[in-house]
Amino acid sequence: MMKSWIQINRKDNVIIALESMKAGTQVTVADTTVTLRQDIAKGHKIAIKAANINEPLVKYGEHFAHATMPIQQGEWVHSHNVKTNLSDTIEYRYQPEPIQTLEPVSDFDVEIYRRKDGQIATRNELWIIPTVGCVNGTAQLIAKEFLASHDVSSIDGVHVFPHQFGCSQLGDDHEMTKALLQSMATHPNAGGVLVIGLGCENNQIEPFADGLDEHDPDRIRFMVAQSAADEIAEGVALLTELFDTMKHDQRKPGKLSEVKFGLECGGSDGLSGITANPLLGLFSNFMVTNGGTTVLTEVPEMFGAETILMQRAKDEAVFDKIVDMVNGFKAYYLDYNLPVYENPSPGNKAGGITTLEDKSLGCIQKAGSSQVIDVINYAKKLQKPGLNLLNAPGNDAIATSALAAAGCHMVLFTTGRGTPYGGFVPTMKISTNSDLATRKPRWIDFDAGQLVSSNISMQALLMMFLERLATLVSGQKTKNEINNIRELAIWKNGVTL
Repeated sequence: MMKSWIQINRKDNVIIALESMKAGTQVTVADTTVTLRQDIAKGHKIAIKAANINEPLVKYGEHFAHATMPIQQGEWVHSHNVKTNLSDTIEYRYQPEPIQTLEPVSDFDVEIYRRKDGQIATRNELWIIPTVGCVNGTAQLIAKEFLASHDVSSIDGVHVFPHQFGCSQLGDDHEMTKALLQSMATHPNAGGVLVIGLGCENNQIEPFADGLDEHDPDRIRFMVAQSAADEIAEGVALLTELFDTMKHDQRKPGKLSEVKFGLECGGSDGLSGITANPLLGLFSNFMVTNGGTTVLTEVPEMFGAETILMQRAKDEAVFDKIVDMVNGFKAYYLDYNLPVYENPSPGNKAGGITTLEDKSLGCIQKAGSSQVIDVINYAKKLQKPGLNLLNAPGNDAIATSALAAAGCHMVLFTTGRGTPYGGFVPTMKISTNSDLATRKPRWIDFDAGQLVSSNISMQALLMMFLERLATLVSGQKTKNEINNIRELAIWKNGVTL
């Protein structure tokens, strides 16, 4: 019989309800009988020991809060009686810990595209990328006209990625917009790319093209709308040239470890750190031991757990990069006189997450136990295989776009509350609980909640996940692709003219 609660770590002085539990229910934890003093919702915490004011609360074996009032055994532990331990600044010290050596696990066969420059792709799509928001509508009209006159069943789709930026931006904002769009334009999932500018914007086509990474010139075209006699006809002609090149591309045998995966969560709940996030942690270990690449981002959702990642840095240089990334993000908040720890969200709290440490300790479960090999700045591309950290915010849309721009072929997105969102690469949704998977089958690609709703081990769940993932990599569509929800979001920081 499945338990209705879990103690994640033997050091913990709280347990988590795996289903709604009634007041008066008795549970036995390490030979101690605990009687619930209130009704407890699924995902929420219960004290298994009494705690005095200022006494630390422990989950995942780590402090996640302190009591703001006396807490009795069996009492609900949440925002009303605890508070974060975090402050704005911390002095970090390099204290590496030994990394457990993991044995390689048999890789999975997949079908992928192989590009001329040696990169691989999981999709062969034709993309239209505006350099400026002024031509979003023009890009849509060109795509509509092209699709009306071409059978595109030989490729994986034709997509336009509108955004509101590319003009009236200064300094870092302008450079970040350009850099992200340039990274996108050379993404291997795009078998062909048409970049469209207006002509008078800050983000001019000529410097944009000159700044691109090395690429196959047969796979990219540029157009300035103000200079075209008929921008729609010219755009369709350029798309036709690209399509005629890419329509002959075919999938070829490959391995799952060749694919680069972004690790992300959104709408987290109390089960995120128990089911879906640890599942991705095992997956990340699987990838790394097979020579593959995973990327963890959402820097504000590392606060309170960042030292665990720092202890796993490959060397002191990588440790310094992690410190710079974390402190840089804290400075970003403080520059605007905003609280660094204004998290978790209302949805997170409703799902059982109490403090930012609580959220972060669950969030970093996605990184598994591997060594952190490198830190990537926003809009920059991956350079090294292994577990990487990416400097980007926790906002779902911005983080997904940043992961894709870094070179991830697919984003693995865990969620306890649910979201239909998808980025410009396939975005696989993994539910933390089976109720969400049942209620939102149009959103969810895999149910990690089976770990607690069914009699299944984590290792068996991992095998099921890998099998499902291999089919998606090989061309089966994710739910966001089926729903045609593909969005681009760019991180803005500064002044808009």
